[in-house]
Amino acid sequence: MIPTLDTAPDTDAGFPARTQGGEVLAALARAMALLNRIIVLLAAFVLVLAGLILSYSVASRLAFGSMSYWQDEASVFLLVGATFMTAAYVQGRRGHVAIEALSALLPPRVNAARLLVVDIASFAFCAFFTWKSFALLEEAWIEGQVSSSSWAPPLWIPYATMTLGMGLLSVQIALQIACALARRTRP
Repeated sequence: MIPTLDTAPDTDAGFPARTQGGEVLAALARAMALLNRIIVLLAAFVLVLAGLILSYSVASRLAFGSMSYWQDEASVFLLVGATFMTAAYVQGRRGHVAIEALSALLPPRVNAARLLVVDIASFAFCAFFTWKSFALLEEAWIEGQVSSSSWAPPLWIPYATMTLGMGLLSVQIALQIACALARRTRP
């Protein structure tokens, strides 16, 4: 469920209400949530596809004794893509691994400040990871790098999903930071 401007819960996933720029942040957060939901649906299809490819690989080995050379790597590419592309969705729901014991002990205002500091550090890491992933993507694209397997698919494919997924995660965290800061300035 996406909070509206009228409900404006005090959780980090909520949007700031009645603040200058609150409507813009709410619209951006709704757009990001919609994009994340679309990506999750596509990732679910990709996970099923990876499972079917691996099942075909096992069945063909058992039934026909044929060796596969592309199925394992194709499945890995699909799984890497699904993992990185859905990271923003998980962050939007605060679903990443966290230690909740501390949050139960802290007063709400201190906990909100702690979450903000964690988000800022997470954003810095994810933005750096996005930049480095883009450097790998650019290098793989320009040099025409391929994997070392006999199938030899281009490496720009997994690097592109890493870059895009981490970029989306960075945007999601930046939105959460902006919403948290806007809530702090709310009258």
